[in-house]
Amino acid sequence: MRFFATCAAGTELALKAELYELRMFRVRADRGGVRFEGGWEQAIRACLWSRIAVRILMPVAEFDCADGDALYEGTRSFDFSSVLSPERTLAVSSITKDSALGHTMFIAQRTKDAIVDQLRERFGSRPSVDKRDPDVAVFVRVAKDRATVYLDLVAEPLHRRGWRAPGAPAPLKETLAAAIVRLSGWNRKAPFTDPMCGSGTLAIEADGWARSLAPGLSRDRFGFERWADHDAERRALCAESREHARAEELSEGPEIVASDVDAKAVQQTRDNARRARARLRVTQARVEDVRSTTPPGSIVSNPPYGERVETDALLWREIFDAMFGLTPGHRVSLLLPAEARLPVPRHAERIALFNGAIRCELASWDVEERRRRRVVRG
Repeated sequence: MRFFATCAAGTELALKAELYELRMFRVRADRGGVRFEGGWEQAIRACLWSRIAVRILMPVAEFDCADGDALYEGTRSFDFSSVLSPERTLAVSSITKDSALGHTMFIAQRTKDAIVDQLRERFGSRPSVDKRDPDVAVFVRVAKDRATVYLDLVAEPLHRRGWRAPGAPAPLKETLAAAIVRLSGWNRKAPFTDPMCGSGTLAIEADGWARSLAPGLSRDRFGFERWADHDAERRALCAESREHARAEELSEGPEIVASDVDAKAVQQTRDNARRARARLRVTQARVEDVRSTTPPGSIVSNPPYGERVETDALLWREIFDAMFGLTPGHRVSLLLPAEARLPVPRHAERIALFNGAIRCELASWDVEERRRRRVVRG
């Protein structure tokens, strides 16, 4: 079977590396995600273990799509009765780019019509629509007048790990945080510090990765487990995969420190870490304290920048003074707004990323001995 794991823009290569480690077949990075192949064993493993993927999609139909009629007929080429029955619920979402069909609501509506009409003709009744918590989630992508219809294996996006308090703001999604931790070059053994931790997302993801905590274990079930064809054999495979994931967990990991100057952020990090079963050392500290309290290792952080970075000049000076004051042996990775003119070292590695709609870059560099300048007196 073929699958497509979606991810945040710029994190495709991190997801590709992750899926290689998870032993997927024919892994190929593409814009907006990574394609891979395998059977249900690989699909379940991806749902349980991927920290970077947002959704795991399975294509079921692909066809030319110049208008609504072509979309309707192409969608009906797949037998949806294999996964959907009148007693189950349905939701359809879509995106479109460079196509005659330019309205996503029309695409979703026309796709839904094709599916429910097919089910009505077969069973005499049709499934209901439930946009909040559907049994079967369908996703349609139309690009350059060619449509691909997918079944969404997870239904609820994978960045929802279950440990964040309901309604709590998430300035950094868990999947993007996991990608940043991997892209930073951290080896999962050296000490890890986030000196501006906010709600603790980066540190929690680092701990989960280091201790082999499968993020999908927090879910009672995935979307595909509500499909009509979810039989005893697949249920047994799911149970076996979950049991294996629990056995892989490590009780100990490297030292992971999360600190922030804001007492509320520190308490929020502690609460989130407890719910996520993360083993962190959480402290209240100023960012400049990182110079004296942090052993050589990785410093990874998402500074609290606003829309107008110029107004935070003092904050940025404090941040970079702290980073430049670190001793050799540290590696620094900061998620920075792309448009800002900040004193990033020339030798830093830069990776373009999007934090939601904000264009950013991940700047990473190793702290080196400062070269002594030779003074020539004349």
